[in-house]
Amino acid sequence: MRTLVIGDIHGGLKGLIQLFERAEISTDDKLVFLGDYVDGWSESAQVISYLIQLEKNYSCIFIKGNHDAWCIDWLEEEIVNEVWFVHGGRLTMESYREISDSEMQEHLSFFRRMKDYYVDEENNLFIHAGFSSMHGPDKERYSSNYSWDRTLWEMALTMDNRIAKNSAIYPKRLLLYHEIYIGHTPTLYYNVEVPMNGCNVWNIDTGAAFSGKLSCLDIQTKDFWQSDALQSLYPNEKGRNKR
Repeated sequence: MRTLVIGDIHGGLKGLIQLFERAEISTDDKLVFLGDYVDGWSESAQVISYLIQLEKNYSCIFIKGNHDAWCIDWLEEEIVNEVWFVHGGRLTMESYREISDSEMQEHLSFFRRMKDYYVDEENNLFIHAGFSSMHGPDKERYSSNYSWDRTLWEMALTMDNRIAKNSAIYPKRLLLYHEIYIGHTPTLYYNVEVPMNGCNVWNIDTGAAFSGKLSCLDIQTKDFWQSDALQSLYPNEKGRNKR
């Protein structure tokens, strides 16, 4: 059985379907989604409907991202965060125009059961962004760090690889898990279009919301698959690109 970890989708249903075709997913696979299912391309509500159907036949773990948290606030309380609105929220709201009340309730149930993080049997951590506590995410004081923290990734990316793991200055957060899988920070920020690795942290967000592709990675072999750039799949849209 493969464990495939999937990066930030951001409303790109066409990319997700194409990615699964290329990865040749089967019901023997475990699929771990790192969050940010919405906000970007025009099919956010449709992505959620697709995932709800997917989990009926596949083994799925759904992590909650910061964009999902914003969307929950809107769905539950009609709270429209100003930052969310300009960073994909408007298109998400539009995608829900044709969603029935009963389907809306099904979506809300789906959002509510998303996990803040997941640890598998091999002590691998899957989390949208990161955590700040040296004792792990279960001891995190600020739960918003699960979907917002970037210090974990920045630390892993800039670590001096000459520092031994038994050194007193080796980051305690990195010693807690065999490997850590995150999204949230697009690899495009570093001019990289494929999943990135720093120490034992793997970043699977390859910028699907912008000019990048949607990616998934086999955590055992580190083989990965990608969709086409989402811009090419939605040629008449901007996604979260400024132009």
